[in-house]
This record gives sequence, C-alpha cells and structure tokens, in this order.
Amino acid sequence: MDIRKIPLQQIDLLDDTFSVNYLPDLQKLRSSIEEVGLIQPVLLRKKSGGHQIICGFRRISVMKELGTSEIESRVFEEKETDEFQLFSLSLSENLTTRGFNAVEKAIALEKLIRRFQVDPAAVIKTFLPFFSLEPNEKILNTYLSLAQMEDEIKTYVLKEEVSRSNIRRLSALTPDDRMAIFSLISRLKLGENRLREALTLLEEISRRNQCKEKDIVQRSEIQAILSQKELTPSQKTERIKKVLTDLRYPKLNQLEKAFEKNRKDLSLPSNISLHHPPFFEGKGLKIEFQFETMEEYRSILKSLSSLPDKKEFEEIIQSV
Repeated sequence: MDIRKIPLQQIDLLDDTFSVNYLPDLQKLRSSIEEVGLIQPVLLRKKSGGHQIICGFRRISVMKELGTSEIESRVFEEKETDEFQLFSLSLSENLTTRGFNAVEKAIALEKLIRRFQVDPAAVIKTFLPFFSLEPNEKILNTYLSLAQMEDEIKTYVLKEEVSRSNIRRLSALTPDDRMAIFSLISRLKLGENRLREALTLLEEISRRNQCKEKDIVQRSEIQAILSQKELTPSQKTERIKKVLTDLRYPKLNQLEKAFEKNRKDLSLPSNISLHHPPFFEGKGLKIEFQFETMEEYRSILKSLSSLPDKKEFEEIIQSV
C-alpha cells in the first residue's frame, strides 16, 4: 500500500468509528513529532467527501495542533476491507505502539460487541487475552459496565487505578447514585481498601434503611464535613467513615455514646484509660495506666479503688 500525503482538511476528525482513545497523553508524542517528525504513517479509509481515520487519531491531533496541513497516510479504498477487519487492524497497531488503559479496553470491548456484532463468546476467547485480561464472562461484563459509565467515573477509575471489584460495585448503582457518590469520593483520600469500605457501607446503609445512596451522601453531617476547608482529605475521610459506620451500626453507635458519657463522668486522671472490647464484641473491660513515681502509683490505686462506688462504672460493666 502506497504512502500518500493527505490534507488534514480532507480527514473527518469527528468520525470515531475506530477510535478507542480516552484521556490520551499527547506530550511524549508531541515532543517526538517536533523532534524527528512523523515516524509511522496513519491509516485512513476513503469515504464520500473525504477520509475516515482507522488508526492515528493521536498523531493527527498533534499534527493539527502543530499547524501541519497534510499528513503521510496509508489509504484503504472504501470497499476494500470490512469495518471489523479494519478495527482489528487498528487495535493491533495501537497495542504494539502504545498499549491501552483500562477505559480504552472497555471502549474497545463494547465496540466489538455492540458496533461490530462480534459474539461475546468469541470476544472472551480471542480479545480478552489480546488485552491481557483473563478470558471469562465476569471480566468482560466488568469492562462493558465501565464503558457505560459517566466520563467523570471513567476518569476517576483511571486516575485512582480503581480495581475491578470496585468497578463492579460502582456499576451496580444507578447513574444518579453513582454521581452522588463520585461527588463524595473524589474529595476524599481513598486507597483501594478504603474505597471498597465506603462503597460497602453505603450499599448496606441503603439496603438497611431502604433509601438511595444519593440520600445518604446528601445528609447534612456528611456535607458539613466536606465543606470544612481546614480539614485535609485524609481527615475528612476519617470523619465521614465514622458517620457512615454510625449509620450502618446504630446500636453500636448508641453503645459507644453511652460508654463515652459514663467514662467521661468517671473523671479518671489522664494517666488512666478505660477500654471496651472492639465493637462491644466479647466480655470484659481493659484498664491501662502509666506512672513514673511511687506517688503517682498510689494516686492511681486510690482512683481505681473508688470506681466500685460509682454508678457510672457499674453501668459500664453492665454494658459489656
């Protein structure tokens, strides 16, 4: 196939039939083209009134930015090859030159099934391994669900390197609930485990209280935390986690508040601490104290010996 120089004005830049680009990083490509020029010609197909891009969307975009009027191209005739073969050719060339991010894999898989009508079983067998993915239906469905999500969610998935399991959690939500949750998680400091924890808590609260996840996110106590500019994302994360945990486990929250009130009313010295079992599961209390002198030790013993006479201490014992 001959290489020709095709004027950019003859190329349809809006035709995305063969495109799977998402958030392309053009800086390295731009630097390369500025330094040594275009190394690899783009692939085009003739169509009525101009040319269609098969492979080279990024290169054409950069060349246009640089003010180039034409680009070296290999051109297919309009009826020379069917669209599925051209799409497969585009995928193969891109895989060897740059690879694909998670969202681009999702877009490609969706186009294979929905646009080019490839049987899902064939996609699982042939194209999932092509993208270095395990060949099973669950993986395919995960990426198909990602392709259907809002651009804000796709961008979040890429930037935060969200796992497949959390993508599936996001895909189970309605668009309204998903965008409401995005308004929350995008303002917090969440790693993979904390994101899973937040999504699980929201799902369980929604199911328990028979409400929408959107309604939970919009609660005044959560919005108040998000609006506090003096808090870091990590601090907001911890406080919102506490709110969600209290909503998910209201009985535990009540026990915690009662315990804290009684502990405060005991007026224990700062060098004595009283602890309940984690989540109030199990029996028994734990008392810890610290001292440096014999006088401090005697003072601690005196404080401890007075505890049995206080009703707050008795209530604490009964609570566990």
